[in-house]
Amino acid sequence: MSSTVAIPLDQAALPEALDQFHAESGRSLLELTQESPVLLIFLRHFGCSFCREALDRLSQVRTQLEAKGVRPVFVHLGTPDRARPYFEYYKLSDVERVSNPDASLYRHPAFALGRTSPFSHFLRPTVLKAWAMGAIRSYGFGLLREDAHQMPGVFFLRGGKIANFFRYRTIADRPDYLALVRDIR
Repeated sequence: MSSTVAIPLDQAALPEALDQFHAESGRSLLELTQESPVLLIFLRHFGCSFCREALDRLSQVRTQLEAKGVRPVFVHLGTPDRARPYFEYYKLSDVERVSNPDASLYRHPAFALGRTSPFSHFLRPTVLKAWAMGAIRSYGFGLLREDAHQMPGVFFLRGGKIANFFRYRTIADRPDYLALVRDIR
């Protein structure tokens, strides 16, 4: 498994999490993962340049993921109405999405995504450089309405288990989505 932060995953808690949380379509994450492998992408807030960059990058590799039989599913901190224009803009309006404003799925023991502080991330040289080198220019600033301290993550779910994952060290990390699902046949 590829993780940048050594927080143990609680695989035993995964079925409960997948059954408890539902996409905006009304389908549970469990149902979605029973139909096909899922790349579960936890986003930061929609005011974040890096969140919008992640949507753009996923839009660019979506066809390749789907050709492997992998369904991208997003978890976000906004309401469905708040999220809709962002997914439409990046041509992802038809993907499954989980609205999770209280971040309970982020914190669920199966995923255990942490939180950050402005000082520990925004002032890091790598984050400042990524912002200056294009994130702001390409994706702009947005209004902060969700939790700016929540860290994102990506989990490849296959066969009822987490097959691979990526936890961000900084908000400017760029996971290789295709590499996370590389071993699928």
